[in-house]
Amino acid sequence: MDFITTKGKGVLLCLLLAIPCFLLGKIFPMVGGPIFAIIIGMITACFYQERQNTAAGIGFVSKKVLQYAVVFLGFGLNISDILRVGAASLPVIISTITTSLLTAYIVYKLFHVNGEAAVLVGVGSSICGGSAIAATVPVIKAKDEAVAQAVSVVFFFNVVAAFLFPSLGDWLGLTNTGFGLFAGTAVNDTSSVTATAAVWDEMHTGSHALEYATIVKLTRTLAIIPITLCLGLYETHKAHKAQTGETVPLNINKILPQFILFFIVASLITTAVAYLGVAQSVFSPIKELSKFMIVMAMMAIGLNTNIVKLLKDGSKILILGCCCWVAISIVSLYIQRLMGLW
Repeated sequence: MDFITTKGKGVLLCLLLAIPCFLLGKIFPMVGGPIFAIIIGMITACFYQERQNTAAGIGFVSKKVLQYAVVFLGFGLNISDILRVGAASLPVIISTITTSLLTAYIVYKLFHVNGEAAVLVGVGSSICGGSAIAATVPVIKAKDEAVAQAVSVVFFFNVVAAFLFPSLGDWLGLTNTGFGLFAGTAVNDTSSVTATAAVWDEMHTGSHALEYATIVKLTRTLAIIPITLCLGLYETHKAHKAQTGETVPLNINKILPQFILFFIVASLITTAVAYLGVAQSVFSPIKELSKFMIVMAMMAIGLNTNIVKLLKDGSKILILGCCCWVAISIVSLYIQRLMGLW
């Protein structure tokens, strides 16, 4: 009863506003529900007058529901499939992830970009867009404005990629497998990867780029685990040193967030069930629920975001996102060239 009294109104508000955003994301997959949610949330916040009654619930959705969404995301990961098919793409994946994180750090230093937003854009660009951002937010305790900026920038370049990459791949003479690898590593969010590879398949009869791109994308998603572990270690070390002046002793229980452990368990359950011969479609409702919960969380973040401040400070984040996106695209193609895949 206490939860309903203190947080019920805010949770209900996010739920009701998230439904049309989720449906719009289905109609316009290259944009995606999270972007619709952030935009509508920020617009609603300009006129909404009942903030005091809903603040606790909105905060719960932006923090806890976001973590639950990441846990449920694990039910879409069959580790055995990833190891069998996605292992060949590891050199490209590792190279693009490293490139994105280094680029984000360099641009952060050169342009004095907000540190939280820089981390989120670097991680979101290198791993899997909104899902990676969702997993990183609780670890670094990012403010809602930084989250809104990062998600908006990453999704913007997803849309650009979906329109641009199929024609670029044709111009470069990529093979069907090569384009699948390119789309899977240089496009971030799952819906945008799917849209980009689907366009390629329509342009090339008999191509299976969509299937390969999806496996590559899922392989990238597993990088959430080491990235959040490293960030958790850094944040714990920084906080401990600020308080005591000493280096923090290594303690995995404090460093690795509990929701990431549940994410790993969910992935293992999915893998075990597949090994027993159960169809992966059994997890489809949970995967859809995960996507909807991310949309809900983005709605809450939008409701807590000052749109004027976001636009005022957004130019540097846009430059950062562009640099990460271009760098990832170039490295993805270059490593393919070195491996003889193109």
